[in-house]
Amino acid sequence: MNIKRWFIHLATGQLALRFCFPQTTLNAIEQAIRQSEMQHGGEICFAVEVALNTLPLLKNQTARERAIEVFSQLRVWDTERNNGVLIYVLLADRDVEIVADRGISTKVAEAEWEAICRAMESAFRQRQFENGVIEGIQAIGSHLANHFPPHERNNRNELPDKPTVL
Repeated sequence: MNIKRWFIHLATGQLALRFCFPQTTLNAIEQAIRQSEMQHGGEICFAVEVALNTLPLLKNQTARERAIEVFSQLRVWDTERNNGVLIYVLLADRDVEIVADRGISTKVAEAEWEAICRAMESAFRQRQFENGVIEGIQAIGSHLANHFPPHERNNRNELPDKPTVL
């Protein structure tokens, strides 16, 4: 058990969320997802979580493990072409994770997803939360457009564009 991590998770609250992701930023993220999805046949979801609860902290759950749980909870895997992508942000750990469904993960190397995560984290360190997420959405959208062009899409939005706050 990492005491420092415990303290950070307990000390990180809703104020951090409102500072990093105010409603105007969440609205801009929703719009960026909507615009991106017009350019490809994939689905992008964004979820932000302030901190982990006690039980996951006791189990020393990583941000990656939590992102995979959220991917399942939000049913990002439940798209016709298995091409959903989740961007998960855990504020307390200052960590960004991308989880891609099997239809796109087999086409894009893990290193590509990691590069997008690191670029977003770099923007976050400069307090550029909105820009960091929007640039991440654009980068993911570029990969989706390469493998799932918009003409292959049946023009229905399979997953909500609105960011999820956990």
